[in-house]
Amino acid sequence: MIDGTAGVSGHRHADERLLDDPQALAERDPGGMLRHTASAGAQVRESAALAAEANLAVLADDGRPRAVVIAGIGTAGRTGDVLATVAGPRCPVPVIAHRSAGVPGWVGAADVVIAISASGRSPEALGAAEAAHRRGARLVAVGPPDSQLQSVAERARAPFIPVPRRAPARASLWGLTVPVLLAARALGLVKVNEADLAETAARLDAEADRCRPTAESFVNPAKSLALGLAGSIPIVWGSSPLASVAARRFGDTLSANARYPVVTGALGEAGRGRVGLLDGVFGGLVEGERDIFADPEEPVGESTRLRLVLLRDGGLNAEDDADEPLAVEERRAEAVQTLAERRGVRCDVVTAEGGSALERLASLVAVPDFASIYLALAHGLDPMAVPAITEMKELSNQ
Repeated sequence: MIDGTAGVSGHRHADERLLDDPQALAERDPGGMLRHTASAGAQVRESAALAAEANLAVLADDGRPRAVVIAGIGTAGRTGDVLATVAGPRCPVPVIAHRSAGVPGWVGAADVVIAISASGRSPEALGAAEAAHRRGARLVAVGPPDSQLQSVAERARAPFIPVPRRAPARASLWGLTVPVLLAARALGLVKVNEADLAETAARLDAEADRCRPTAESFVNPAKSLALGLAGSIPIVWGSSPLASVAARRFGDTLSANARYPVVTGALGEAGRGRVGLLDGVFGGLVEGERDIFADPEEPVGESTRLRLVLLRDGGLNAEDDADEPLAVEERRAEAVQTLAERRGVRCDVVTAEGGSALERLASLVAVPDFASIYLALAHGLDPMAVPAITEMKELSNQ
């Protein structure tokens, strides 16, 4: 019988002192999640080189597809969201992230299926690859070498990009994403050049240096963000489609690494209802009970409160053919910051930087990725080992 608390350790209140003790951080991170996360820039370079050896040019032989299906679950599935937002509204064909086993019923010879699995054995990716082969769709597979997914790709005589396995999968976002983007480029669906990849890798390297364990909290943006979120219910909203992908990624890592409940999504969507959270029992109602002379960073009694994280994009060009005008996104972001301020809800802002959509996405993902790990470590949690995930697999497979 499985004990429901087996392997669960840590403490409810965050210990700020731990974050400025590099030795203590290393001891509490035995799986090396900080190190894996710092490898993001290297992952971009490595995956680009591996994709170049996979002869993706053959994908273009049959012309432009009717649609592209990105098949995978978890982090692998998130790569489909990245492709859709980097391709943007001008993408000539639909890009569909598919997170269930198999493929949609309409998939056929006119379509392309990209199956991704960090382990090389996820049922969703394997089922999609096999279904694509049966239906005559063009197939690309991304996963670790010598895996079940590679075997399926070889039987289908489909391109396979061998991405080294990193455990857990959430530490492999960039290693899995770049092959997907380059496969889409071979199909003529997205403009990602070598300079974009190099600048994105350099951006990720620079952010890893800023967020390194030896950098103290007052100069480390990830540690500062983690401490601000400690003990709160985070709400993470993105101001644009690109920033919303980064917001959902932050939700993934906050849940898995730090075990925090989190609300994520697009700011435009939030304005249709979820912005009301700022008025609620974890927002304005609890903040209204605060003594005006109290430390604004201290919780009110034993109350849990909201903490808003706003990821702002700003766009590359106000004249871009985007889903909505840049000015609308900017006004909406300013409005929600004002609403939060009026209700006493603390708000952290991460602003995108960079000359391409991919680099801007990296600038919005990097610091939150590190912050989720530091928040876990401050609570004495191992960000890599998640007992509930292991138990879920055991119970599901009995």
